[in-house]
Amino acid sequence: SIYLACKLSRKDKSIPQRFALVSVPVRHLSRFLILPSKAGEQAIILLEDVIRFCLPNIFSFFNYDVFSAHVIKVTRDAEIDLDNDVSTSLIQKIEKGLKNRKKGKPVRFVFDKAIDISLLTYLVKRLGLSHKENIISGGRIHNFKDFISFPESVFQQKNPRKKPFTHPALKQAGSVTGVILEKDIMLHLPYHSFDSVIDLLREAAIDPLVTSIKITCYRLASRSKIVNALTNAVRNGKQVTVMLELRARFDEEANLEWKNDLEEAGVKVLIGVPNLKVHAKLCLIKRRFNNTTTHYGFVSTGNLNEKTSLLYGDHCLLTSDRSIMADVNRIFTYLEHPKTRGNLLRACNTLMVSPVNMRRQLLGLINKEIRIAKQKKPAGITLKLNSLSDISLIEKLNEAAKAGVEIKMIIRGICCMFTENKKFKKAPLAISIIDEYLEHARVMIFHNDGHEKVFICSADWMVRNIDHRVEAACPVLDKSIKQELIDIINIQLNDNIKARILDNDQDNQYVNPRNKTKVRSQVEIYNYLHRKLST
Repeated sequence: SIYLACKLSRKDKSIPQRFALVSVPVRHLSRFLILPSKAGEQAIILLEDVIRFCLPNIFSFFNYDVFSAHVIKVTRDAEIDLDNDVSTSLIQKIEKGLKNRKKGKPVRFVFDKAIDISLLTYLVKRLGLSHKENIISGGRIHNFKDFISFPESVFQQKNPRKKPFTHPALKQAGSVTGVILEKDIMLHLPYHSFDSVIDLLREAAIDPLVTSIKITCYRLASRSKIVNALTNAVRNGKQVTVMLELRARFDEEANLEWKNDLEEAGVKVLIGVPNLKVHAKLCLIKRRFNNTTTHYGFVSTGNLNEKTSLLYGDHCLLTSDRSIMADVNRIFTYLEHPKTRGNLLRACNTLMVSPVNMRRQLLGLINKEIRIAKQKKPAGITLKLNSLSDISLIEKLNEAAKAGVEIKMIIRGICCMFTENKKFKKAPLAISIIDEYLEHARVMIFHNDGHEKVFICSADWMVRNIDHRVEAACPVLDKSIKQELIDIINIQLNDNIKARILDNDQDNQYVNPRNKTKVRSQVEIYNYLHRKLST
């Protein structure tokens, strides 16, 4: 939450000064208001500045004539305590936790460094903050996450965002289903349109041969077309099962509402596995034809969310591959019967699945690269992750670097691995790309003695993901898609405009382009994929 911390006084000092807090209602109103402007210009005012301007009216009752106001941000303890008390249902615990979140203990207080010292002292005392590390001075503007909703029209006039386009294999096709029953399709979002995923579900909803749809949902759009397609499938007699993760952080309340809406429509809703958050992005559609059941669907790195699909970089594999879909089927059977069918996760032999075999298999893949490097052969590991903090995996990567394995990493967020060590035969490269789209995909490439193994994955290399969540890493089996994904990752590794170097000093300096051709990877990936429309 953000507030205006106000100091009220009079020029003649005839009455004592007073302090006040005014909530900035960013949950109910846009934080950015577009004002009438001259031709060729666009004026925007922040909501808090409108409130500042109106302070004399807001506090007119108190007869003050001097007003100062500075933005503060209070972060409260948002953790929802989900203990193992079996007498209380998961839903009851989440509902109680959501109520407690609003009055949780303040754990972080950020303020405008220009704030009046007497007002700051008063606020710190009233909030009960005693640790200096919890009190952080900053600039005039806070809560930058609101800027994701910055009016697009401001930028679109000068630098229009390129629109997603339909995957070339689907562009002329009569149906998405018909194509993926013949071959795998990889959607690279947000360059490819997410509409193809929605179309797949809409087709399944009206296909008389489809008997059931099973899908995992983590974060849904506020007016979800995914939900619309699923409820339509129920109306058409399909059995629809949705694994809806109620513990998706800060989406708990929305997911509780979705649960009620889906159940009212006749959807079977699963609400999680005890002690495991379900973060895998999976869909399984069963189709019966001539006494034969065909399984198809998708494995994705991103959420089924139309809004974020325009802003987040992700990969979604549409497939009817038998080995992949057999494992997806095993995962859904486990999710429906977690207490009795745990053995099914261990039976997965195409997908890597957390928490049962992903860590073991990742360590095995790294060990193989180490063995190859020790034989004086080329060995390499390329990772694209949101975060890298798992100690045992980092230690294994260190061992690989010491053996001479070439390691390249694109890490958007936390990176706990040192890239500089005198014992490394080859120093790992680690970069972070921050640009127009949020780099959300997870991709792993192992050189494998020249026969690359490529995976897309829902999991970061963090203990919480590898050991305490249901996650899935899917191999890319189609040779052309595998090469396409390798090309995309190589474009990102060559970014010298928006890429920063992650080094031991944590300086995060931009990659120096020197005399090289300038590469802005998100632009180049769009161009690379768009060229395929005409091939």
